[in-house]
Amino acid sequence: MSYTDILLGLQWGDEGKGKIVDVLSHSYSVVARFQGGPNAGHTIHFDGKKFVLHTIPSGIFREECQNVVGNGVVIDPVRFEHEISNLRSAGYQPEHNLRISLRAHLILPTHRLLDAASEKAKGKEKIGSTLRGIGPTYMDKTGRNGIRVGDIFQADFEKKYQKLKIKHFDIARSLQSDPFIDPKEEDDFFTSLDNLRTLKCENTEYFLNQIQIQGKNILAEGAQGSLLDIEFGTYPFVTSSNTTAAGACNGLGISPRRINKVMGIFKAYTTRVGSGPFPTELLDLTGQKIRDQGAEYGSTTGRPRRCGWLDLVALNYAVMINGVTNLMMMKSDVLSGFDSLQLCTSYQHHNSNTSEMPMNLSEVRPIYTSMPGWNQDLTIMTHSNQLPTELFDYIHFIESFTSTPISLVSVGPGRQQTLFL
Repeated sequence: MSYTDILLGLQWGDEGKGKIVDVLSHSYSVVARFQGGPNAGHTIHFDGKKFVLHTIPSGIFREECQNVVGNGVVIDPVRFEHEISNLRSAGYQPEHNLRISLRAHLILPTHRLLDAASEKAKGKEKIGSTLRGIGPTYMDKTGRNGIRVGDIFQADFEKKYQKLKIKHFDIARSLQSDPFIDPKEEDDFFTSLDNLRTLKCENTEYFLNQIQIQGKNILAEGAQGSLLDIEFGTYPFVTSSNTTAAGACNGLGISPRRINKVMGIFKAYTTRVGSGPFPTELLDLTGQKIRDQGAEYGSTTGRPRRCGWLDLVALNYAVMINGVTNLMMMKSDVLSGFDSLQLCTSYQHHNSNTSEMPMNLSEVRPIYTSMPGWNQDLTIMTHSNQLPTELFDYIHFIESFTSTPISLVSVGPGRQQTLFL
């Protein structure tokens, strides 16, 4: 019996999903992205090279692996073309093992205009959008106004485009913004559509289900993280899609009965980009040390990430809502050199302690448990039996708290710096 495994982030994104998909992809016939768009930045290191993927699935570097951009993804055709071009320049031919859903929605130049106008109108209450047009595109999708990949093959496509463009201009004016699009930007958009038409655009839900009938396995790759989910994240400071395990079925057209493992990735500490509550955030030299040692700057935006101790209450919540079967801990090497480590094990909320994650996370104060740190350089270790005792104690504490095994520990950015437990 074939199956689909899901791999997703359990924090506020940036957990290292791209690296692990690349490491695991040799075990799967297909890697399929099920939500998000070019606001994602999946970074992969191997053979002394660094790649950052924004829309294309992270299995693209393995020729024998088919890669699918699912219907739940939103695509900026210009950025997508650049991504394809960068891969070709590096010696890869992504057109050979890449398929794109006809039902995936397109990000228009005016979607980015609306994104910027909306953030500006919010003022101090802005959510910290990447300004890639993601939110407005998903709004058009749910509002039944969106344009999908399949529409670019229809005779009335340009008419649909112009109609939606006029609507976006009207919305921009209502937000006190000048509705102007650079003609070159629009020319680039239409040129990129010509390139998109040359790729394999199809009903990928049929392809994926046929793969399963053939007895082959699929790895569903998520973007962002569970705490950014539109339903269960720290609303309204969230993304516009379902980043949880349930989103894989909706975003790919795969039956829930086919889901096997749900693999949850988390950092050994916590980071966040943009606005929103962050109970364990460190606004001191310790936070800066984590940021510097972890190179915590956005792979998509370049923005410095907010850093803090590991929040086990939030992690346990993400494990619960996703039905996580095994955990994978990233960037454990970044915590080397700290005399002691703090783990948030409960919240003070309305004058009482709780181990539940409230709807409004800004109302809590973290309660910590302290554990000894380690000083060894983990990046040179090649087997799990080399890991320091203090790190194993840290791992076992997390496993006990979440009632979920940790099956993998990352000790550096490279493919080989991945230790299975």
